[in-house]
Amino acid sequence: MKKRIFIVIIFCLVTAVPLTFALDGNELLKQVDRNLNPESFEMYRKLINIEPDGSKKEFIMYSVKKGMDSVASIFLSPASEKGRSTLRVGDNMWLYIPNVGKPIRITSLQSVTGGVFNNSDILRIDYSAEYNCEKFEKTDDKYILYLKAKTTAVAYDRIKMWVDDKRHVPTMLECFAASGMLIKTLYFKEIKDFGDGIVRPAVIETDSPLYKGYKSIFIFAKMKKKNLPDEVFTLNYMPRIDGLR
Repeated sequence: MKKRIFIVIIFCLVTAVPLTFALDGNELLKQVDRNLNPESFEMYRKLINIEPDGSKKEFIMYSVKKGMDSVASIFLSPASEKGRSTLRVGDNMWLYIPNVGKPIRITSLQSVTGGVFNNSDILRIDYSAEYNCEKFEKTDDKYILYLKAKTTAVAYDRIKMWVDDKRHVPTMLECFAASGMLIKTLYFKEIKDFGDGIVRPAVIETDSPLYKGYKSIFIFAKMKKKNLPDEVFTLNYMPRIDGLR
């Protein structure tokens, strides 16, 4: 009997080991990616750029994503942007303008909308596709992940990511240049159940010490799983992205 009790106690102790010991940082980062986005999905987003004087410019986009590193979007409004589309496959990004008729290359640090969000933020792929987790820490209710870029092609050399320890979604990111300078901070807010098992922040806000007084906000809507053919994420398909809606 004593032996059985001893075995039960050992089993309880082993199964009570904190998650910190069960995961490594890169596994946790992959969980964060999947909790933010299904493997293949569609969504609508409103992007709001706010200037120091309080004036605003708003954009509405329809976006699709497949796998770790393929994202495409089309602007639905304002009228001046309608029909423009963007594509990202890995580190490569393009902008299609209807009256130009030919996709043009863009870079991660540029912004097709202006404001604080750059193209890397707008065409966000999985964090685990771009970054390795060098270490992580556990606080009372958060994990803190220290991410290092896998290549020099990405927008940020390092990211410090705060992750909710229950839902495994980000609450805040600090993005740094290779020099160690803080480029921007992103705040993930308003957890929302989009259905079909997708429960994630519906709002992302960002500000930057490089753009004092400016602020940009993403609001996510109608996110749902969607099977997408590989053809969608090609240059030839860019004029036809609106047809997926």
